[in-house]
Amino acid sequence: MELRIGRVLTLFVSLALFFVASGCEKVDRTLQPEVKSVENIDLLPAKEAVPNKDGIKIGFSMDTLEEERWLRDRDLFKTAVENLGAEVEILAANGDDALQVLQAETLISQGVDLLVVVPHNAEAAATIVKKAHLAGIKVLSYDRLIKNADIDLYVSFDNERVGELQAESITKLVPKGKYVYIGGADTDNNAHLFKKGVFNVLQPFIDNGDITVVYDQWTKNWLPSNAYANMQEALKANGGKIDAVIAANDATAGMAIQVLMEAGIAGDVPVAGQDAELAAAQRIVEGTQTMTVYKPIPTLAEEAARLAVAMARGEYIDTERKVNNGKVEVSSVLLSPIAVNKENIDETVIADGFHLEEDVYAGNKR
Repeated sequence: MELRIGRVLTLFVSLALFFVASGCEKVDRTLQPEVKSVENIDLLPAKEAVPNKDGIKIGFSMDTLEEERWLRDRDLFKTAVENLGAEVEILAANGDDALQVLQAETLISQGVDLLVVVPHNAEAAATIVKKAHLAGIKVLSYDRLIKNADIDLYVSFDNERVGELQAESITKLVPKGKYVYIGGADTDNNAHLFKKGVFNVLQPFIDNGDITVVYDQWTKNWLPSNAYANMQEALKANGGKIDAVIAANDATAGMAIQVLMEAGIAGDVPVAGQDAELAAAQRIVEGTQTMTVYKPIPTLAEEAARLAVAMARGEYIDTERKVNNGKVEVSSVLLSPIAVNKENIDETVIADGFHLEEDVYAGNKR
């Protein structure tokens, strides 16, 4: 009898443990921080993290971690904040507007002292700003401008200048001809700034009839597959005859080059990108991509971290530069981008340690 009772108890305990374990496995992980990492990333100068004596905590709401560039931002920003004696909680929505709002609410509910946001949708992120301000938390817009909201600070690169650098580089090589423009996501304010910069340079050539933009399309959600379809459409619409391509970033440039390769004309048609991704640097040295625009991410991450921690500690930040976001003139810090091509790649992204020389030249002669 006792043996039977013991077996029943053992079975009961086993079942209980099974259901507890199953319940743990079903916990919703959508609000958990991403834990991906980037190899060969040159973080900010190595030093021991300063103890968080003030208890300062920064919330970092990111659009995505599905591109190499944003993994760098995540890791560099985290290191910079910790070096300043604060801590940071990072959540990434990977292109989901509703999830980004939910994650921001989670960070706010955790009582962060300041919220840093890389918005997926420049307009939708205004909701995040309102919620943060209602909780007495200031918001720093990182790299991408949040539109129509009372954001407290904007830290980025001069993104209009990015587009100008792209167009200046390509028009020097192709002052006359048929141009294709593959834009970024229409929901991203930076994509509009890149395009504005490009057309600042192209317009005089267009006006005098030297350049014709035969295809101009946004790339929905920045998805490479959509950029690929855009480039296929551009080539087909022009009988396979185009003279230059300007793409909103290196991922879209890569897809444009893939289409050109399939058509047997990669390397013959100049292509511009931006972000200085490793794949783009490799394409530059192999000759299929003409240039990229290097935005020193360590500089951006360090400056944004410094300003975020200062604001969290109650310091007043004001800047001479202001950017209108559709509602207010936002105090802004805009850093300078750098055009990179085959001639200066060693002195820029490699010299800065942004990419390793052996990785850039993998399989290609110097």
